[in-house]
Amino acid sequence: MPGIDKLPIEETLEDSPQTRSLLGVFEEDATAISNYMNQLYQAMHRIYDAQNELSAATHLTSKLLKEYEKQRFPLGGDDEVMSSTLQQFSKVIDELSSCHAVLSTQLADAMMFPITQFKERDLKEILTLKEVFQIASNDHDAAIHRYSRLSKKRENDKAKYEVTEDVYTSRKKQHQTMMHYFCSLNTLQYKKKIALLEPLLGYMQAQISFFKMGSENLNEQLEEFLTNIGTSVQNVRREMDSDVETMQQTIEDLEIASDPLYVPDPDPMKFPVNRNLTRKAGYLNARNKTGLVSSTWDRQFYFTQGGNLMSQARGDVAGGLAMDIDNCSVMAVDCEDRRYCFQITSFDGKKSSILQAESKKDHEEWICTINNISKQIYLSENPEETAARVNQSALEAVTPSPSFQQRHESLRPVGQSRPSTARTSSSGSLGSESTNLAALSLDSLVAPDTPIQFDIISPVCEDQPGQGKASGQGGRRTNPFGESGRGTRSETEDSILHQLFIVRFLGSMEVKSDDNPDVVYETMRQILAARAIHNIFRMTESHLLVTCDCLKLIDPQTQVTRLTFPLPSVVLYATHQENKRLFGFVLRTSGGRSESHLSSVCYIFESNNEGEKICDSVGLAKQIALHAELDRRASEKQKEIERVKEKQQKELSKQKQIEKDLEEQSRLIAASSRPNQASSEGQFVVLSSSQSEESDLGEEGKKRESEA
Repeated sequence: MPGIDKLPIEETLEDSPQTRSLLGVFEEDATAISNYMNQLYQAMHRIYDAQNELSAATHLTSKLLKEYEKQRFPLGGDDEVMSSTLQQFSKVIDELSSCHAVLSTQLADAMMFPITQFKERDLKEILTLKEVFQIASNDHDAAIHRYSRLSKKRENDKAKYEVTEDVYTSRKKQHQTMMHYFCSLNTLQYKKKIALLEPLLGYMQAQISFFKMGSENLNEQLEEFLTNIGTSVQNVRREMDSDVETMQQTIEDLEIASDPLYVPDPDPMKFPVNRNLTRKAGYLNARNKTGLVSSTWDRQFYFTQGGNLMSQARGDVAGGLAMDIDNCSVMAVDCEDRRYCFQITSFDGKKSSILQAESKKDHEEWICTINNISKQIYLSENPEETAARVNQSALEAVTPSPSFQQRHESLRPVGQSRPSTARTSSSGSLGSESTNLAALSLDSLVAPDTPIQFDIISPVCEDQPGQGKASGQGGRRTNPFGESGRGTRSETEDSILHQLFIVRFLGSMEVKSDDNPDVVYETMRQILAARAIHNIFRMTESHLLVTCDCLKLIDPQTQVTRLTFPLPSVVLYATHQENKRLFGFVLRTSGGRSESHLSSVCYIFESNNEGEKICDSVGLAKQIALHAELDRRASEKQKEIERVKEKQQKELSKQKQIEKDLEEQSRLIAASSRPNQASSEGQFVVLSSSQSEESDLGEEGKKRESEA
């Protein structure tokens, strides 16, 4: 006969909703078998009880056998074979119903005994195991609920031990009961065939032995058919015995192997955390807010499917989408009085969910898995190998390595000596040192033993004397009404460019070079690696305001300016080559580690897929600032030219006035010389007062000319 569907005993410990749904199908099948077998038992019992109604009872049996093909058994994988077999039996029984008589003893031994055993023993065993399993499942859920409510702040060793022991006992009881229950349901599929075929076979054999005159109806062809059915029943029985033995062995092996897994929080030394997973499934407690401050926790089965996090309640046939975890952020959080909580935030920041894992191992594995999925590692050909390489790169990124001098002294020829000022002079000329920079390791871009700063407080506020004024404005709240307390306007109000972006601060560190985008990529790699190694998932969200004067980090809640970066000090900015959400810029500041020279600090941020837009905006701001500076210089030069022209014009006007005065004085002198000539000839000329004044002025003009 064709193979029979079976419940997977290996998945009883996981107890997933899929397993429960499959169990519901088997339970429904058992109920259908029980209903059908009760009808068949009543029909055969009528044959046994009343010989006078033998013909009617046989007819009813034939009718029921004909209706078998109309039954809808959920696990009716062999319905065609069984239907054809029972149809053949129905025809023969219907033909023999008019002349058929069965002795009570033969019917009791050959027909009633097998079906009675199946009804009274096998079906009742299924019902009993179902009740026991339901009780064990409820006890396990109650124990898990009490364990999940253990206080993290007020830990009681005695209470924790009692709850843990309760979870261990209830889980073991549920697992064992569930395995035996699955075994009985799987065995029922074989017993169903035996309970259907064996009574019929006994009934027919009793008829053959009882009726001497049955040779007309019971021909050799029918005997051959019955022989084949008997052989099939024996084969089914042997297959059932073999399968039962295999299942019993599987149960014993699983009981031994699963004993450590009954503990809700296993030993991490025996069961290490796997950080390379790209798929995970298991039960989690999800927090649902019921009010402003109140919330409830629901236990559901969660599993990852591609870039989606799916949830499925017990009893559901399929799971539903809980959240899109592509490009999401995940971090461990302290939530109320529960342990092992973590928060998932969607890529746009509009949706977040807080979940609670059952153990520390599950807690870390869920965070690592979601983090790997967020990086879209699952799209590669070998996701686990890719995740392993990424994690290994993260480990190597924070592993102590030889210093820059030691690593590159080994690459130099023996006879070549390196001047002590080679590093400082290499940053001065770009053309001659560009080829050498490509040959150096990326470690030369970052200062050795440089600490990484993960919070929003950065050296821009403390170590930069030139930015004292800008940093002093960091605590001033932006006035929403456009007014100022001192009557002066903000510098950014006059800016042509105002662009606002949502960013999350990842970290900052001091760098050696600020003329190569590789320094930004290397800083990104080291900061992300350090966050992954140290399990730092918290990020401060801010609003980045890009203007033509500066870059500002503004608190989205209070609108207070956290940091101000002068735009001329931003000497380099770049986006990650693969992950366009990451971007960074290098700020050239005075001071730092050494007060004698300028230092450079690289700041790394994460945006909502706007890294390139932010870099383009910063570039546009710098271009606008450059053009504004050029226009200012041109305007100043034009004003200087106008001032020179105005001065020359004044000098020219003054010179013309002097010439005019000289001409007037010459005319007066000429006029004054005429009366002197007349008086010398004995003639007298009376001068008016005006003429006398003009003569006086003429004399003064002569004196001035002589002095000149």
